[in-house]
Amino acid sequence: MTSGRDILVLNTGSSSVKFAVFDAQLRPRLSGVAEGIGGVGALRIGTTEMRLALPDHEHALSAVLSRLAAEGAGPDQLLAVAHRVVHGGMELTAPTALTTQVRAEIEACVPLAPLHNPHALSAIDALGQLAPDLPQYASFDTAFHADAPEVARRYALPPEAEALGLRRYGFHGLSYAALCRRLPELSEMPLPGRLLAFHLGNGASICAIRDGRSTATTMGYSPLEGLTMGTRVGSIDANAALRLVEELGLSRTKTLLNKHSGLAGLSGGISDMRALEQAGTPEAHFAIDHFCYWAIRHGHSLIGALGGVDAIAFTGGIGEHSRLVRARILDGFAWLGATLDADRNAANASCVTRDAAPVPAWVIPAEEERQIAMDTRALIAISRGE
Repeated sequence: MTSGRDILVLNTGSSSVKFAVFDAQLRPRLSGVAEGIGGVGALRIGTTEMRLALPDHEHALSAVLSRLAAEGAGPDQLLAVAHRVVHGGMELTAPTALTTQVRAEIEACVPLAPLHNPHALSAIDALGQLAPDLPQYASFDTAFHADAPEVARRYALPPEAEALGLRRYGFHGLSYAALCRRLPELSEMPLPGRLLAFHLGNGASICAIRDGRSTATTMGYSPLEGLTMGTRVGSIDANAALRLVEELGLSRTKTLLNKHSGLAGLSGGISDMRALEQAGTPEAHFAIDHFCYWAIRHGHSLIGALGGVDAIAFTGGIGEHSRLVRARILDGFAWLGATLDADRNAANASCVTRDAAPVPAWVIPAEEERQIAMDTRALIAISRGE
């Protein structure tokens, strides 16, 4: 174990590494991103940016560690590195220290998350070379949903298909875990027993949370299912997807459904909600309508899974910042008593419904990185017998 006190959290993608450093009290110290991996990229910490060659993840992480060292947060000052891993499959259902066996299990989940897990493995392996004495940990986006009812997780497929790992795993679990922790702090009340939580960003999902545990969620086998998203199609008839494969081929279909659909596909290429709200075109208006309609429709389905609803919460970039989208979605739940307070919503207040609303709605800042740091700090405390 190192003598450092800070925890470095890494969120690694195909062409970027987002990072955040938390101190011993889990307060954020530094954050930034190395992006443009695979060519000439950039490293940003706060408002400082430098251009440099980032041919691969190892070079990117080396640059990150060097820059952090210059800021007093290099490997010698770190207690551990913690990774966000999108998919833990059936076995990795809780935060864990990274061992050879755990790494093998993450790699075994690559077929389940081919767009995500390989990049986390690249960062894990690169850190093992760059700072071999630095302990590494992992938290999993699927873990929050791991004990959801089996009826919610199974597709209506025969055993031979189930054996391929084809089931609903759910994602954004770290965001939902953080939301369940933060909502009582902001509301100064216990966590609602039946909570409908919206994580709305470029990737979007909803989770039905009963007593702090996932009961059902909109994403399934992959992050493609469920809501209309920035570039992902959301739920689609399987035969429609098969028709696309017949017409376009498998590779082009994967690209179309994951990268050229959703808001971008409906609007003519705009995937950012802020840009859509400013565009003013009929296509942009329809894309926003589509996003909100399916959020309302899926949300009511999840209320059925909960047997009612006591509160609604929004998080993620759109959930936190789009007054228009929150207002449109809450209008669909007004009949339940989620009565919007326009002034509070315009101010992005913590509670955006009226004081007397039977179903209050809350806006919760996303804290996925801090949640990962907290997971790691708790594991280290356990290992030390604290």
